[in-house]
Amino acid sequence: MQQFIAETGVVMPLDRSNVDTDQIIPKQYLKSIKRTGFGVNLFDDWRYLDPGEPGMDHSSRRLNTEFIMNDPKYQTASILLARENFGCGSSREHAPWAIMEHGFRAVIAVSFADIFYNNSFKNGLLPLVLTGAEVDRLFAMTTGDAALELTVDLATQTVSGPDGFEARFEIDPFRKTCLLEGLDEIGLSLKDADAIRAYEAKRRHETPWMFQNIG
Repeated sequence: MQQFIAETGVVMPLDRSNVDTDQIIPKQYLKSIKRTGFGVNLFDDWRYLDPGEPGMDHSSRRLNTEFIMNDPKYQTASILLARENFGCGSSREHAPWAIMEHGFRAVIAVSFADIFYNNSFKNGLLPLVLTGAEVDRLFAMTTGDAALELTVDLATQTVSGPDGFEARFEIDPFRKTCLLEGLDEIGLSLKDADAIRAYEAKRRHETPWMFQNIG
């Protein structure tokens, strides 16, 4: 899993509440579990004017120029800004996969749906909660001609930007450590690989019959 230590980048303001996982990545793209290939279909129904299907050439589809993701100002955005209850709806890890593959490393919102929130940490995406007033201020800061740039620092648990903006966010210490070290569940287990191998060797010695081939 990719480490998250700090991210300084352009903010894309998605001024919507209750963005559900089918809006993040529509259901027709869920047939694959490769974790890749979903970035081009992030916010698919809002992003394109014509319907999409897996396997098609998405570069030939007509873009919805009124959708903020298609604004040239946000083509390099790495921080997504949203409102309340982001990631609600059905459970699908494809949602954080699509968000990350497009280039976002963090999502700032007033609140998140629980399953999306948990899935994000497991895949190296940082979902961070700020107060309604702080999010309102950030949205107001995105109304200028130039794109807003923020720094999200996981070590200090702060978000900072222009005009003296600074906000602190809370995060579970275990999840924070996993992101800082780039460890998912498999990576955590592998940290104890020597102890696991020693235990398996001991079991083979003490109960050899359990390791015999049958038939």
